[in-house]
Amino acid sequence: MAENNGKMSREEAGQKGGEQTSKEHGKEFYQDIGEKGGEQTSENHDQEFYKDIGQKGGEQTSENHDKEFYQDIGEKGGENSNGGNNS
Repeated sequence: MAENNGKMSREEAGQKGGEQTSKEHGKEFYQDIGEKGGEQTSENHDQEFYKDIGQKGGEQTSENHDKEFYQDIGEKGGENSNGGNNS
């Protein structure tokens, strides 16, 4: 605990709460709240919003990864698509 007259910082309290929530709830809980959040986001934002965040995410990814990263994910994508054969 940080020195703050014996009180927890907001960050520490959040961490502690998150850890407790994680102990009390399973994977399904997080899937449910993620789905609800996604539904709310799609109701409150238009196509332009998704275009903008996709663009920003792509720029960040390209700044943080090299050519090898893209080769690896391309290879994995090819393996998962079953080479175009869905049988």
